[in-house]
Formats: sequence, structure tokens, C-alpha cells
Amino acid sequence: MTQPDIWYVSFGPDKSVKTDDAADARTARSTRTFKSEVDAKLFAMQVIAKGWSASAGTLNPHQPKQVIGASQIERWADPGLGG
Repeated sequence: MTQPDIWYVSFGPDKSVKTDDAADARTARSTRTFKSEVDAKLFAMQVIAKGWSASAGTLNPHQPKQVIGASQIERWADPGLGG
């Protein structure tokens, strides 16, 4: 039996950067799921390196529930910042 995905990272272009509507349609917010927190953190760091925004957390029904907002994602994902 395989381990279920328990983490997600939701990501997309930074909303504070203005782009035209056609570009927005091509780069809508997306979500990927992961089996481990480490994998989610590695992916989040790749997203941040692109200059995009991201948030993360655990999928239901995984307990304890964790939600990492965009303002906390870099600290959570980067081991050098205490993540």
C-alpha cells in the first residue's frame, strides 16, 4: 500500500506584479501534492526562486492540521531561516 499525499503547495505568479489578462489566464494558480513535508518544502523553494507566491499545508484528514501562509512560506521552506 502506498503512502497518501499529505502536503500541498499552492502557487502562482505574484499578484502584486501587473500582467496582461492573457498572461494571467496562462499562469493561473495551481496546486501540487506531496507525500512528505521535505518534498513540499523543496518545491516551495523552487516556486519562491521564480518570484512567485506560494502557500502550503496539510491535506484533510491529516492531523495535526497545518497551514503556512504566503507571508510565512519562505521561513517554513528554508532550513537556514529556521524551517
